[in-house]
Formats: sequence, C-alpha cells, structure tokens
Amino acid sequence: MKRIINNRQLFVRRLGLITYDILAVLASSALGLLMRFDMSYYELTHTVGSREWIEHIWRYLPIGIVTTILIFYLFHLYTSLWSYAGISEMSSLVLACVVSSLLQAVGMLLLGYRVPRSYYFMYAMWLIIWVAISRFAYRLFRTFVQKRTEKAKSVNVMVIGAGEAGNSIIREMNTSRYIQKSVMCAIDDDNSKVGNYIHGVKVVGGRDSIIEAAAEYDIDEIIIAMPSAPRKQLKEILDICKKTTCDLKTLPGMYQLVNGEVNISQLRKVDVTDLLGRDAIEVDLESIMGYVKNKVILVTGGGGSIGSELCRQLAGHMPKQLIIVDIYENSAYDIQQELSRNHPELDLKVLIASVRNTARMDDIFKTYKPDIVYHAAAHKHVPLMEDSPNEAIKNNVMGTWKVCEAALRNHAEKFVLISTDKAVNPTNIMGATKRICEMIVQSYDKKGDTDFVAVRFGNVLGSNGSVIPLFKKQIEAGGPVTVTHPRIIRYFMTIPEAVSLVLQAGAYAKGGEIFVLDMGEPVRILDLAENLIRLSGYVPGEDINIEFTGLRPGEKLYEEMLMKEEGMQETANKLIHIGQPIEFDEKKFYEKLEELKLESKEEKADVRQWVKELVPTYNYKPNSDTEKFDGNDKEYVISGRT
Repeated sequence: MKRIINNRQLFVRRLGLITYDILAVLASSALGLLMRFDMSYYELTHTVGSREWIEHIWRYLPIGIVTTILIFYLFHLYTSLWSYAGISEMSSLVLACVVSSLLQAVGMLLLGYRVPRSYYFMYAMWLIIWVAISRFAYRLFRTFVQKRTEKAKSVNVMVIGAGEAGNSIIREMNTSRYIQKSVMCAIDDDNSKVGNYIHGVKVVGGRDSIIEAAAEYDIDEIIIAMPSAPRKQLKEILDICKKTTCDLKTLPGMYQLVNGEVNISQLRKVDVTDLLGRDAIEVDLESIMGYVKNKVILVTGGGGSIGSELCRQLAGHMPKQLIIVDIYENSAYDIQQELSRNHPELDLKVLIASVRNTARMDDIFKTYKPDIVYHAAAHKHVPLMEDSPNEAIKNNVMGTWKVCEAALRNHAEKFVLISTDKAVNPTNIMGATKRICEMIVQSYDKKGDTDFVAVRFGNVLGSNGSVIPLFKKQIEAGGPVTVTHPRIIRYFMTIPEAVSLVLQAGAYAKGGEIFVLDMGEPVRILDLAENLIRLSGYVPGEDINIEFTGLRPGEKLYEEMLMKEEGMQETANKLIHIGQPIEFDEKKFYEKLEELKLESKEEKADVRQWVKELVPTYNYKPNSDTEKFDGNDKEYVISGRT
C-alpha cells in the first residue's frame, strides 16, 4: 500500500513538473520576443513584421513543447532528486535548455518560420531561469523551513578550514534534513578568505579568532576540516580549541577528499593521537617485506595487542603459512576469525600453547619448521609483575629461553624479540626480565645460523593495559582521572606504527642487534589526561577531577631507550637505530640463569636479588631513583591543575 502511495505521489510530482515546463516554454517564447522590443508590448504590436513573428512562434509552439519535454526527460530533469540538487544537476538543466533552444532554432529555420535572431538567445535565457526556479525553489524553501524549525534544538558549529573539505562539510550540513547542526562561522588562516562567505557562512578570521568566535556565536562543536594539514599544525590548532568547552571532531585523512568521500559520516571524534605533536610514522612495507614472502612465520603472543597487529600486517604479504601461538584462547580466537575473514587465502594455524612448556614448544617447531619467529608473548604489566615476580621470570625469561632454543634447534632463519624501553636501567621486575631476554637473544645469536635480534620501544597507545583506555573508563564514570605523578613522562607510539617498524627492523636483522625505535618526543601523562578530558567535552578540575596517586612500585618518572654503554648506530630508516651489544660473561650468565630458574620454581620471596646478579643495572628498591609526589606541590592541586 505504501509503495502504491509513493508511486502515485511520484506520478503527480512529475506531471506537475511537465505542466510547469509547458508553461515555462510559453512564457519564455513570449518574453523572448518581448525583450527584443525592450519589454514594450506597444512596440511589439506596432512594429512592421512583428505580427508575422508572433504567428511563426505560435505555429512552432506545439513542436517546441514536445521536443523540450523529450529533451528534459533525456537529461533526467524529471527523475533527479531536486531536494538535494547541486552543480551536477544545474549543469544538466542548463545544457537541456540550451539543446532545446538550438533545436528550436534549427526547426524554425527548416520550416521557414522567421523570427529575430536575438529571440533564440532571449528564449534560452528565460527557459533556463524558469526551469531553474522550479527545480531549486523547493530546495530553498525546504532548507529555510528546516533551519527555522530546528534552530532551537540544533548544535552550533564552527568549521576550521575553508578549503574543499570545509566547503563539503558546510554544504552537506546546510542541505541535509537529518543533521540538526547549524554552521555559524568558519575559520581559516588564509587572509584572502577572511570576510568571505561559504554557502552563507562567514569566514570570521584565522586561528587567533577561534576562542573569541566560539564565545560570540555560542559554539557547541568545532569541526576541523583540514585533512591534509601536517600533524604539528593540527596540534597547534587543537591546543587552541582545547581552551574552549566545545566538542571537537575532525576528518580522517586526505585520501577521503581525493575519493570524493568527504561528508558528515567521515567525521570522527578528535583522538588523543592527534595531540602527540608529530605526523604518523609511515613505513614503505611493500619495498622491504619480501623477506616474509613464501616463509613460514610464527608469532608467539599472537592474540595480544602487538602480536595481533603483527599478524594483520604479515597476513597481507603472502607468507607461506602463519602460525599464531597464544595461551589465551579468547584473543587467539578473535584474531583467527578476523584473519580468516579478511584473508581467506591465508594458510593460518592457531595453536593454544604456553611458551613455558618446553615439550610443547619443541613439538610446534619440529612440526611446522618456522622460518621467522616474532616473539611477542610476555607478561607486561609493571604493577602486577611487582606482586608476582616469579611469574614474570617464568614467563618472560624462561619462556623466551625455551623459544630461542627451539628456534635454534630447528634452524629458523630469524628470531625477533619484542622488548621494551623498561629494560634500560630497570626499576621493576618486568623491565629486568626483558633485559635478561635481550641478553639471551644476543648470546644465542652466536650459537648457530639463526639471526637473533631484539626490538626495543616504549608505550603503545591503545594497547591492552595502556593509560588511554583507563582514562576513558574513568571519564565515562565521571572521574576522577588518576595520574601517578604530575611530572611523569612517557614515549608513545601507535600499535600500527610500532609493528611496521618491528617488521622493518626484521628486514635489517643480521644477528645480535638491539633495534631501538625512535618514539619522537616524550609526552607528559598529565597533559595526556587533561587533553582527553577536554576532548570528551569536559573541563579538567571542574567537571572531571584529576587525582595524583603517587608512583607505583617499580615505576619511574621517565623511561630510557639506551644504556650508557650502548652506542647508537643508524640504519637506512632514520627512525630505527641499533644499540651496540654489551659484552658479558656468557658462561657465568647461564650458570646464574639456571639458579634463577630453580629459585623461581620454588617461589622464593627474595628472587629479585638473583635477578640483580644477572642485571647489574637493576635497581629494585621501590621508587629509590624517582621523585615522589606528596600532594603539596605548589604547582598542582588534586582537583586539577592550577
């Protein structure tokens, strides 16, 4: 029934347009001739030969009406959605009217119907005007009514960027009846655009006008339409926007603009990664990933944050077989389903196993004979490992030892250990165990043909257990957001960035290296918390409080990427460096390692002192090398930053 009603409405609408176009042809014919006489009816009726011209136009009129209706139909003037009409529809309308006028000129000449030559131009002009009015009047009326009725409940928007992206966003917001938002003003640093209008929206100034304009126009939401802007420039603008209480949104990237996909659906919340102050790291993996093609790849911890991203990027580079090993079945299942869906051609094997199980590791390596091993399995949470140090040793140290031994025995080509900046001068058991893992890897490189290397990097945004998910949950709960210390800083990198550099480091591996990834400038965690609060639409210290909890056991104010003894060697990629191996007594090292193995199995409470013998730079006295926050710092207050 609904379909019948819709079809009937469509028929009536088209019939109305055809009737209007017939009247438009009549009016255009009359006005076209009348304009020849300066719109004087007297001149028209009293000029010699004018009666003949009127008679010729009248005789041709039935032919002109039929041909015009047919031309309009061929140019889709009766099937277009005129409520969403744009330049394309306008172009079709003008072309259809011009073609109709040309055919009228040819037809009248062939039939011997004489009229003034200027008549054809006047007729075409009036026909375009009348038809355009019919097609665009409804859109203008609908937009006016919609803005009037929705103004009371709409969101006031400021658009930053008066280029192509900003133009597209403003146009869509002005025309869509599904968007209850009003663009009040635009911002652009190009002085030539200031004072001009985009679809009726004024460009009120540059970035220095953002705060003032936000207050003047009562802005609720700021949309940053600068998809090609460098990350540094974007951060500068975001820093200004954060001083307002507006909700922030941005476009994802320039490729959307190229593909013509810039629209409201492409808007996303400004993410904290936009505030890191650097452009995203891009690695040309296509040129260096030949080393994994037709190889059997094994990823331990393949269900984790880093491990799963390794699997995603490896899957697209035609490995002979990809083997995922993980102890946690849920995460292993998730990545299995994702890869099976996205890469049905991939020879994928998912195995549930613990790297601590010698027999299981030997069996897996003996069965599948992996060519390349990425060892990402590890316990990584610093506070949890401080409470369970023996588990950190058994999983991180002994697990790595067993996997290294299996890789060596089964002649793997490469073994890549995922390490951490916390292995440098460690103050926690997790970092100390990862340093031991690095030492194992470096010593095993001398035992056979397998190239053993380690890749060291800092914190990964969005990984399991990182501060960002924690802060978001705390904000959703209404606060407070907990920060350990107002001056604590960390290096950050996104998961895809870190993994792409890990894969490139694997291509550079010759054996024995510790690759150190350039993480950019360190970020203060307090700034990160404040930024996230503001990006969520709240004011730090007013809507959401920030509380300082003090450094946790084993935590320090800053992380280091290299020890003093390690030199820095460059690679072809300026973001990947090589720390020179530190010499150590390997015989004594493995003797101590055997002792540590027994100590951890017996769950000894003083196991840290055995770790200290293996890692002399390990300082396990809680917070001994860090500055404590006692809550009385004059620069800070518990309810926020002053």
